[in-house]
Amino acid sequence: MASEDVFDQFDEEEQQVEGQSFTKAGRKRLFSKELRCMMYGFGDDENPYTESVDILEDLVIEFITDMTHSAMEIGRSGRVQVEDIVFLVRKDAKKYARVKELLMMNEELKKARKAFDEGKFAGNEVPNNGNCSIAK
Repeated sequence: MASEDVFDQFDEEEQQVEGQSFTKAGRKRLFSKELRCMMYGFGDDENPYTESVDILEDLVIEFITDMTHSAMEIGRSGRVQVEDIVFLVRKDAKKYARVKELLMMNEELKKARKAFDEGKFAGNEVPNNGNCSIAK
């Protein structure tokens, strides 16, 4: 009977409520869809076991929580800043390289959005035929 109690804690069935999945304990599953896709991309079955996804999601949430708590202790109390995360992963070469890559991509996307928005607004302006100058 004691072994059944041990297995009961791992027997969490998902329930669907308006498109969101929850465990029996009431925790919302935040990353299930993304993790399933990632698992498939890394060679798992197209429909991996729900238990595998749940365990992986628990690990991801634990990692994020630990990193967030650590970052809150390093920088300004109660705030997490990008520099704090970079500081935490500085000794792990793979994580550090990935964080730097994502930050550079974020900057490039910001610049592209800004250029697109400026180009969109420039298309709506009255064309300058050379008779007057427009100061920006």
